[in-house]
Amino acid sequence: MSKAPFRFTMRVYWEDTDAAGIVFYANYLKFFERARSEWLRSRGFEQERLRHEQGIAFVVAETSVRYRRPARLDDVIDVSVAVTRLGEASLTVAQQALRAGELLAAGSIRVGCVDLGTFRPRRFPNDILSALR
Repeated sequence: MSKAPFRFTMRVYWEDTDAAGIVFYANYLKFFERARSEWLRSRGFEQERLRHEQGIAFVVAETSVRYRRPARLDDVIDVSVAVTRLGEASLTVAQQALRAGELLAAGSIRVGCVDLGTFRPRRFPNDILSALR
């Protein structure tokens, strides 16, 4: 997809690190999640409202992350979100965590839309599909 990546800036806090002050590897998935939530919000879609008003949620179906360099306590990092594939009920995004332009981690995350009553896949609402194209 050709849209410029969304970027979300955050700071690394003590809770994100191990005893040596280095970000624990699994926390990059949290950073990616936060960026995706803010990306959706920037397009007018708050997940809590979607849950209450439309009975849908987004669930992670698959992840792959490559770790390149460590982030450390108090670093300011930028996390990007770029749609690489948009289907009717799922999408795949490429995400990166960067510190001053240096690649720290890169991932591919597949997210599905589910009906909260059944947890079965559900087509994205048309307004979401339109906004993400």
